[in-house]
Amino acid sequence: MARPRSPLLSREKIIAEALTLIDAEGLAALSTRRLATELGVSGPSLYNHFATKDDLLEAVADSVIAEVDIEPLTAHAWPRALRNWAFSYHDTLAAHPHLVPVAAQGPGRRPHALKMADTVHGALVEAGWPPREATRIGALMRYFVTGSALASFAAGFIPDPRLYDPEYPHLLQAHRLAEHRRSVDEGAFETGLDALIAGLELRFAALPPR
Repeated sequence: MARPRSPLLSREKIIAEALTLIDAEGLAALSTRRLATELGVSGPSLYNHFATKDDLLEAVADSVIAEVDIEPLTAHAWPRALRNWAFSYHDTLAAHPHLVPVAAQGPGRRPHALKMADTVHGALVEAGWPPREATRIGALMRYFVTGSALASFAAGFIPDPRLYDPEYPHLLQAHRLAEHRRSVDEGAFETGLDALIAGLELRFAALPPR
Protein backbone atom coordinates (compact mmCIF):
# COMPACT_ATOMS: atom_id res chain seq x y z
CA MET A 1 0.00 0.00 0.00
CA ALA A 2 1.36 3.41 -0.94
CA ARG A 3 2.15 5.83 1.83
CA PRO A 4 -0.20 8.81 2.26
CA ARG A 5 1.14 11.93 0.59
CA SER A 6 0.87 13.92 3.80
CA PRO A 7 1.18 12.82 7.44
CA LEU A 8 -2.04 11.80 9.14
CA LEU A 9 -1.18 14.05 12.06
CA SER A 10 0.42 17.42 12.55
CA ARG A 11 0.78 19.66 15.58
CA GLU A 12 -1.68 22.10 14.05
CA LYS A 13 -4.31 19.41 13.45
CA ILE A 14 -3.98 18.07 16.98
CA ILE A 15 -4.22 21.56 18.49
CA ALA A 16 -7.28 22.42 16.40
CA GLU A 17 -9.09 19.22 17.37
CA ALA A 18 -8.19 19.64 21.04
CA LEU A 19 -9.56 23.20 21.01
CA THR A 20 -12.77 22.04 19.33
CA LEU A 21 -13.23 19.40 22.03
CA ILE A 22 -12.51 21.86 24.87
CA ASP A 23 -14.87 24.46 23.42
CA ALA A 24 -17.66 21.91 23.11
CA GLU A 25 -17.29 19.99 26.37
CA GLY A 26 -14.77 21.71 28.65
CA LEU A 27 -11.28 20.94 29.86
CA ALA A 28 -12.33 17.75 31.63
CA ALA A 29 -13.31 16.19 28.31
CA LEU A 30 -9.77 16.38 26.96
CA SER A 31 -7.79 13.16 27.28
CA THR A 32 -5.24 11.49 25.07
CA ARG A 33 -7.61 8.59 24.42
CA ARG A 34 -10.57 10.83 23.55
CA LEU A 35 -8.50 13.08 21.33
CA ALA A 36 -6.99 10.13 19.48
CA THR A 37 -10.48 8.75 18.87
CA GLU A 38 -11.67 12.06 17.47
CA LEU A 39 -8.64 12.21 15.18
CA GLY A 40 -8.99 8.57 14.13
CA VAL A 41 -5.50 7.55 15.27
CA SER A 42 -3.92 5.55 18.06
CA GLY A 43 -3.20 7.27 21.35
CA PRO A 44 0.58 6.76 21.32
CA SER A 45 0.88 8.57 17.97
CA LEU A 46 0.00 11.83 19.72
CA TYR A 47 3.19 11.59 21.77
CA ASN A 48 5.24 12.06 18.62
CA HIS A 49 4.06 15.68 18.76
CA PHE A 50 3.37 16.36 22.45
CA ALA A 51 5.18 14.65 25.30
CA THR A 52 2.39 15.25 27.83
CA LYS A 53 -1.18 16.47 28.04
CA ASP A 54 0.11 19.62 29.75
CA ASP A 55 2.36 20.32 26.76
CA LEU A 56 -0.67 20.04 24.51
CA LEU A 57 -2.74 22.38 26.68
CA GLU A 58 0.06 24.94 26.59
CA ALA A 59 0.09 24.78 22.80
CA VAL A 60 -3.70 25.07 22.59
CA ALA A 61 -3.70 28.11 24.89
CA ASP A 62 -0.95 29.74 22.85
CA SER A 63 -2.85 29.12 19.62
CA VAL A 64 -5.75 31.10 21.06
CA ILE A 65 -3.52 33.96 22.23
CA ALA A 66 -2.13 34.09 18.68
CA GLU A 67 -5.58 35.32 17.60
CA VAL A 68 -5.31 38.47 19.73
CA ASP A 69 -4.59 41.58 17.67
CA ILE A 70 -1.52 43.25 19.19
CA GLU A 71 -0.99 45.69 16.34
CA PRO A 72 -2.97 48.52 18.03
CA LEU A 73 -0.31 48.59 20.73
CA THR A 74 2.26 49.98 18.31
CA ALA A 75 -0.10 51.95 16.07
CA HIS A 76 -1.84 54.38 18.44
CA ALA A 77 -1.32 56.55 21.51
CA TRP A 78 -1.30 54.36 24.60
CA PRO A 79 -4.90 54.98 25.89
CA ARG A 80 -6.47 54.08 22.54
CA ALA A 81 -3.95 51.31 21.95
CA LEU A 82 -4.65 49.73 25.33
CA ARG A 83 -8.39 49.93 24.76
CA ASN A 84 -8.34 48.38 21.28
CA TRP A 85 -5.98 45.61 22.34
CA ALA A 86 -8.07 44.87 25.45
CA PHE A 87 -11.19 44.43 23.33
CA SER A 88 -9.42 42.01 21.02
CA TYR A 89 -7.95 40.12 23.99
CA HIS A 90 -11.35 39.91 25.68
CA ASP A 91 -13.22 38.85 22.54
CA THR A 92 -10.64 36.15 21.82
CA LEU A 93 -10.83 34.64 25.31
CA ALA A 94 -14.62 34.99 25.51
CA ALA A 95 -14.87 32.83 22.39
CA HIS A 96 -13.11 30.02 24.31
CA PRO A 97 -14.30 30.38 27.94
CA HIS A 98 -13.38 26.82 28.95
CA LEU A 99 -9.76 27.57 28.10
CA VAL A 100 -9.54 30.81 30.12
CA PRO A 101 -8.19 29.12 33.29
CA VAL A 102 -5.25 27.79 31.28
CA ALA A 103 -4.66 31.01 29.33
CA ALA A 104 -4.80 33.02 32.57
CA GLN A 105 -1.82 31.20 34.07
CA GLY A 106 0.60 33.49 32.28
CA PRO A 107 2.91 33.26 29.30
CA GLY A 108 5.28 30.61 30.65
CA ARG A 109 7.13 29.38 27.56
CA ARG A 110 4.33 30.15 25.11
CA PRO A 111 5.77 32.12 22.17
CA HIS A 112 2.66 34.10 21.23
CA ALA A 113 1.85 34.90 24.86
CA LEU A 114 5.42 36.08 25.44
CA LYS A 115 5.25 38.19 22.29
CA MET A 116 2.05 39.81 23.52
CA ALA A 117 3.49 40.52 26.97
CA ASP A 118 6.64 41.97 25.41
CA THR A 119 4.63 44.20 23.06
CA VAL A 120 2.35 45.49 25.83
CA HIS A 121 5.25 46.30 28.13
CA GLY A 122 7.33 47.84 25.35
CA ALA A 123 4.50 50.04 24.12
CA LEU A 124 3.81 51.38 27.59
CA VAL A 125 7.46 52.13 28.34
CA GLU A 126 7.87 53.76 24.93
CA ALA A 127 4.83 55.94 25.72
CA GLY A 128 6.50 57.21 28.89
CA TRP A 129 5.41 54.84 31.63
CA PRO A 130 8.21 53.79 34.02
CA PRO A 131 9.00 50.06 33.62
CA ARG A 132 7.65 49.26 37.09
CA GLU A 133 4.35 50.94 36.30
CA ALA A 134 4.20 49.26 32.88
CA THR A 135 4.59 45.87 34.55
CA ARG A 136 1.74 46.63 36.94
CA ILE A 137 -0.50 47.79 34.11
CA GLY A 138 0.21 44.63 32.15
CA ALA A 139 -0.76 42.55 35.18
CA LEU A 140 -3.85 44.67 35.80
CA MET A 141 -5.05 44.27 32.23
CA ARG A 142 -4.59 40.51 32.36
CA TYR A 143 -6.58 40.29 35.60
CA PHE A 144 -9.37 42.42 34.19
CA VAL A 145 -9.61 40.78 30.77
CA THR A 146 -9.32 37.16 31.89
CA GLY A 147 -11.73 37.70 34.76
CA SER A 148 -14.33 39.23 32.46
CA ALA A 149 -14.00 36.37 29.98
CA LEU A 150 -14.20 33.59 32.57
CA ALA A 151 -17.97 33.58 33.00
CA SER A 152 -21.10 35.56 32.20
CA PHE A 153 -22.46 37.80 34.95
CA ALA A 154 -25.91 37.96 33.36
CA ALA A 155 -26.17 34.21 32.85
CA GLY A 156 -25.68 33.68 36.57
CA PHE A 157 -29.21 34.86 37.37
CA ILE A 158 -32.12 32.42 37.17
CA PRO A 159 -34.91 33.60 34.85
CA ASP A 160 -37.67 33.04 37.42
CA PRO A 161 -39.14 36.23 38.95
CA ARG A 162 -40.51 34.29 41.93
CA LEU A 163 -36.98 33.76 43.19
CA TYR A 164 -36.40 37.47 43.76
CA ASP A 165 -39.81 38.81 44.81
CA PRO A 166 -40.28 39.81 47.59
CA GLU A 167 -37.11 38.69 49.37
CA TYR A 168 -34.67 40.60 47.14
CA PRO A 169 -36.44 43.89 46.37
CA HIS A 170 -33.48 45.37 44.51
CA LEU A 171 -33.35 42.40 42.14
CA LEU A 172 -36.91 42.42 40.87
CA GLN A 173 -35.70 42.66 37.26
CA ALA A 174 -32.81 40.23 37.71
CA HIS A 175 -34.79 37.43 36.04
CA ARG A 176 -34.46 39.36 32.76
CA LEU A 177 -30.67 39.60 32.82
CA ALA A 178 -30.13 36.27 31.06
CA GLU A 179 -32.27 37.50 28.15
CA HIS A 180 -29.88 40.38 27.66
CA ARG A 181 -26.72 38.47 28.41
CA ARG A 182 -24.64 39.88 25.56
CA SER A 183 -25.51 43.53 26.06
CA VAL A 184 -25.10 43.30 29.85
CA ASP A 185 -21.77 41.51 29.75
CA GLU A 186 -20.29 43.54 26.89
CA GLY A 187 -21.58 46.77 28.42
CA ALA A 188 -20.03 45.89 31.77
CA PHE A 189 -16.69 45.16 30.13
CA GLU A 190 -16.72 48.44 28.21
CA THR A 191 -17.74 50.44 31.29
CA GLY A 192 -15.01 48.87 33.37
CA LEU A 193 -12.38 49.29 30.68
CA ASP A 194 -13.24 52.96 30.15
CA ALA A 195 -13.07 53.59 33.90
CA LEU A 196 -9.78 51.73 34.16
CA ILE A 197 -8.16 53.68 31.34
CA ALA A 198 -9.52 56.99 32.64
CA GLY A 199 -7.87 56.23 35.97
CA LEU A 200 -4.61 55.34 34.25
CA GLU A 201 -4.68 58.62 32.32
CA LEU A 202 -4.93 60.53 35.61
CA ARG A 203 -2.07 58.49 37.01
CA PHE A 204 0.00 59.10 33.89
CA ALA A 205 -0.59 62.86 34.11
CA ALA A 206 0.70 62.80 37.70
CA LEU A 207 3.96 61.08 36.85
CA PRO A 208 7.07 63.15 37.57
CA PRO A 209 8.69 64.63 34.46
CA ARG A 210 11.21 62.33 32.82
